[in-house]
Amino acid sequence: MFVVLLITVLVFGGVFLAKFLSGRAVNAFFDDMPQPPVAITTFDAVEQAWTTPLEAVGTLVAVNGTDVTTEAGGVVRRLSFEPGQPVKAGTVLVELNTDNELAVLRSSEAAAKLAAVQRDRWRQLGNDQLVSQAEVEQRATEAATAQAQVDAQRALIAQKTIRAPFDGVLGIRKVNLGQYLAPGAAIVSLQQLDPIFLNFALPEQQLTRIQEGATVEARVDALPDRRFEGTITAIEPAVDPNTRNFQVQATLTNPDGQLRPGAFARVGLAVGGAQKVVVIPQTAVSFNPYGNAVYVVSEQRGDANADAPKDGDQGPTLTVSQRFVTTGPTRGDMIAVTEGLKPGERVATSGLLKLRNDAVVTINNRVQPSADEAPTPENR
Repeated sequence: MFVVLLITVLVFGGVFLAKFLSGRAVNAFFDDMPQPPVAITTFDAVEQAWTTPLEAVGTLVAVNGTDVTTEAGGVVRRLSFEPGQPVKAGTVLVELNTDNELAVLRSSEAAAKLAAVQRDRWRQLGNDQLVSQAEVEQRATEAATAQAQVDAQRALIAQKTIRAPFDGVLGIRKVNLGQYLAPGAAIVSLQQLDPIFLNFALPEQQLTRIQEGATVEARVDALPDRRFEGTITAIEPAVDPNTRNFQVQATLTNPDGQLRPGAFARVGLAVGGAQKVVVIPQTAVSFNPYGNAVYVVSEQRGDANADAPKDGDQGPTLTVSQRFVTTGPTRGDMIAVTEGLKPGERVATSGLLKLRNDAVVTINNRVQPSADEAPTPENR
């Protein structure tokens, strides 16, 4: 039994030892096996002068815009406008029934006329010292009160004739003939379209770079082929503590009325002068939460990698190294690098997922990724 057990241990021990040694040899082989070269495309970083653009989204707002209302209630007797028509300031829009107010006005005028006659009569008697000065002043007060009632009644009648408060374009009518109109009820929308305001917000870091009089460019989705220019006319002095943004208002000319209040607009403005930046395609940048990086291609001479393809076994071997960079604004397919890259350095623009530090690469630039500052892709 002892011999049988000994032989069994030796047999199985030899099997496990052989398996362990063979696995170790295989792992060592794969660990020491050279990595095949990775085919990539490259781009030589260039230095260009870029202005620093700021982009924002804004809302168009009428310089003057309101729902025309009435201060006094009454029945609509006459409508003097058509929906959608332009009007001038002071144009009569609606007239309310004023028959009762006119009757009260005539009564008040008669009372005021009588009070004025009595005032003058008692004033003459006061000059002749036939009545006291207190009675003269009382008659003068009664005459002034009667005239004030006349003026108040005339103002009430004037309130029942609703006029356009400013030049603009009318909207859709909200009242009908014969309808009772309560005080404050909306009659029609009136919007002044030329000029027109554009309100937008910018982060507080840009507060010192924005000045009144700067030129802005606006685009709206309804007119994608047009660009509207304006100037900054007001800057909110306070920063919103909730968003850390500040409000900016620009004024745009709108003679044809194509820009409408409430519309969404994309705003672009250039601040400062042109600055020199290093430009590379966006495909060359690996955007990561911990920082953006590029792979810089460099030449390595000697026998650093015997399996790497060489030109006549004497040319340099191309390797890549990862480098963190600070990126700036973008323009089309290109992006500006403000720190970490010099002009003329070659960076990889494709195959980044297969790269690592000191990886050997081969360059094949027959098919390059798009690198256009103003790309115009086709619909397919």
